[in-house]
Amino acid sequence: MEGLYIYGVQFAEKLQTGLQGLDGLLLAVSSLGDPKTSFLLFFPVTYFLHQRTGIAVLWTAVVSEWLNLVFKWLLFGERPFWWIHEANVYGTEQSQVQQFSLSCETGPGSPSGHAMVTGATLWVMTSSLSAFIYSHSSSLVLKVTPYGLYMLVLAAVGVSRIFILAHFPHQVVAGCFTGAALGFLSQWYVPEQKRLHFYITSSLGLLLSAVGFYWGLISLGVNLAWSVRLAKKWCSRAEWVRLETLPFSSLTRDTGAVLGLGLALHCSLYTQIQHWKLTVKQKAACGTLCLVILHIVECITLPKFSTTFFYFLFYLKYTFFPVVVIAVVPWLIYTMTEIKKKQ
Repeated sequence: MEGLYIYGVQFAEKLQTGLQGLDGLLLAVSSLGDPKTSFLLFFPVTYFLHQRTGIAVLWTAVVSEWLNLVFKWLLFGERPFWWIHEANVYGTEQSQVQQFSLSCETGPGSPSGHAMVTGATLWVMTSSLSAFIYSHSSSLVLKVTPYGLYMLVLAAVGVSRIFILAHFPHQVVAGCFTGAALGFLSQWYVPEQKRLHFYITSSLGLLLSAVGFYWGLISLGVNLAWSVRLAKKWCSRAEWVRLETLPFSSLTRDTGAVLGLGLALHCSLYTQIQHWKLTVKQKAACGTLCLVILHIVECITLPKFSTTFFYFLFYLKYTFFPVVVIAVVPWLIYTMTEIKKKQ
């Protein structure tokens, strides 16, 4: 295993040497691959292109991020990239690999959450696009083209994560393959016509099972907080280690989104929308407005005087997102359009 770490450091050094001057671009690519992008960008955009696929993207994001958290707890011995500073066994103190030590990841590094969640949600989007293209062209070349783009995007995200020293290469590869497999499997099950209690129990089930698993490992003497300690120690700026980056933030995001999906699909506004047929312009307006609203809400700084209260608000925020996308904004856009027509 140590050989993988040594190779990873050497590979990162080569990347940083060969890609000098692309720091800003690779940081942007890494940010695009953040798991929350699937909730804030991929889900609303896809939903107004194809409703079932949009719901599948959200569900896949939830399942893949939740599993990624569990995998990281199971592999609690896997080092994040900045572990090399703590171990100090590779003689990298003067190495170029340290010139870009900006990663403040607070969970163990394997598999890469960016690669896994992005790989899973993009697979759902890619397979849907591929099927649509083939149904209209019957061309095998055009059918496989989206998968080529999929691999390029996922490779770019993986390279960016290694470049900024967030992950070793094998952690990125593990995330890519796991994500693609989850994306392939999840497209066969889309919970869009379930009763409300399914979403409530799913939200509570995901939350309680993960918390139970966490405390179970703690009771066995496993220190799952060691990565947070190291992140605070080696991060370039201590304030970069935020509550939003801690593992339980991922958990509350996932469980909140599941509850929000259920509330959205069973609210009266959504029931009304099902009797309407939105035009292309209305859908475009819906997508644009959703992106603006979600971005504004995401930028709001939540109070951190209490960790429990912070996670509660974080849970409510991601419960709010699906309701806005699926019910509130479409109802608002259609109603405003109809009023304007009558006037």
